[in-house]
Amino acid sequence: MSSSIQGARSGSTANSLRAPSFRLGERIVIGLLFGAAAISVGVTIAIVISLFAPLPGFFEYVNPWDFLTGTLWAPSFADASFGVLPLVAGTLQVVFYAMLVGIPLGLGAAIYLSEYAGNGVRKIVKPILEVLEGLPTVATGLFAVFWLKPWIQESTPFLEWTSPFSIGVAGLTVGIITIPLIASVSDDAMRAVPMALREGAYALGATKMRVALKVVLPAAISGIVASFVLGASRAIGETMVVLLVAGGGSPQLKIGFTEPAGAMTAFIASRATGEIATGTIDYYSIFAVGALLFLMTLIMNMIAIRFVNKFREVYD
Repeated sequence: MSSSIQGARSGSTANSLRAPSFRLGERIVIGLLFGAAAISVGVTIAIVISLFAPLPGFFEYVNPWDFLTGTLWAPSFADASFGVLPLVAGTLQVVFYAMLVGIPLGLGAAIYLSEYAGNGVRKIVKPILEVLEGLPTVATGLFAVFWLKPWIQESTPFLEWTSPFSIGVAGLTVGIITIPLIASVSDDAMRAVPMALREGAYALGATKMRVALKVVLPAAISGIVASFVLGASRAIGETMVVLLVAGGGSPQLKIGFTEPAGAMTAFIASRATGEIATGTIDYYSIFAVGALLFLMTLIMNMIAIRFVNKFREVYD
């Protein structure tokens, strides 16, 4: 008898969780949410198609191996050459110098905000970082051209400056842009670590610095790595700063802090101006570089996702 009553109660409870009748408003909301997700997927597919559809016209004239391994990029010359390595090297140099600045400063800011800063300081510093993240990159590029590069040039007389442009200064400027992004995401990941872990470490006599570096940092490693990936993705995709500070670059492969070098994004921005005849090899080269940039970013993000999933910490 009691079991039947209990079953009836559980049945009534289960039934009470369902909508008693058809709700038009709820169905509309679900449809709108599905539409938003479908639009996101559709836009992504459209971007991929727009990048890869012109590639057969490009590789009809250019050997894929020569494109990937060639060291001379001169698509507009009479004797055109389509070796993309100079652009890839310039892009990787920007990412390298940017991460030299963005990772230590961004992570240091995150550790301070999460473990040391009081509520009053946090309310001031956090919005400032977010404002810095929202600054137009053109303004940051002008800052680098008229102040940062002359200051670095005067401070480093031992370096040979042969050009008004510098891929190293461009990378450092992009690194300044990535600091707020890395700091904000890393701070959120570290603050998500349960306070019980900190309290346990303090109970064992650990100092605040040891707790931050030995307890909180490893526990939030997945979120911190995600911030690094976001910062690197921002550095790979940065256009205006690289175009203003690094210049158009050299058609030849050059590596060095003071060298003028082209990046993939800068090439696309400088050439996709509507002055190139549609259907020409020069026109198709823009899409070839864009597709390669897309694949590089995709591979980097896939590697980061596997790393994050492997080292993710889950807390109840």
